[in-house]
Amino acid sequence: MSEKKVSLLEGFKAFLTRGNVIDLAVAVVIGAAFTNIVNAVVKGVINPLVGAFGTQDLDSYSSCLQGPCTTDPKTGEMDGIEILWGSVLSAALSFLITAAVVYFLMVLPMAKYLARRAASQAAKEGVRETLEVSELEVLKEIRDALVAQRTGGVPGSDGPGSGEDPGAVGGEAAGPRADR
Repeated sequence: MSEKKVSLLEGFKAFLTRGNVIDLAVAVVIGAAFTNIVNAVVKGVINPLVGAFGTQDLDSYSSCLQGPCTTDPKTGEMDGIEILWGSVLSAALSFLITAAVVYFLMVLPMAKYLARRAASQAAKEGVRETLEVSELEVLKEIRDALVAQRTGGVPGSDGPGSGEDPGAVGGEAAGPRADR
């Protein structure tokens, strides 16, 4: 039973120290802070722009679906069914502003950076392949020169001794002969 507790704790520790969890925690904290910025933009910029055409507070826009939409001053209850479409519009504008800011200030620059980085990596890989090919060619030339030096012929030609034992002299096999 103690082994399970140790393995559970080790698994939990591995889960917490994994990079994804930390990245997610940072994203949540940044998102919460970013919410305040978006709300300030909506209240300070969007609402006054809308206020130029009507009321400054989008939340006050509403329509009455059924009956007279009046509030009883004594009880504070609403008579009728009121649809608060202004608050929905405010939330939609907040969402669009948030999405635009996240896309244009975070996603798009990161995508461009990653594309540049991938292109740079591909260029490095191309250079590496070229170097490997040129190294291979140099090694082939060295091999051919050594074969030519050993056989006394031209590299790549079927000179004397080609295909024979490299230690052979004059076409004879090196070592003792069986007929002697």
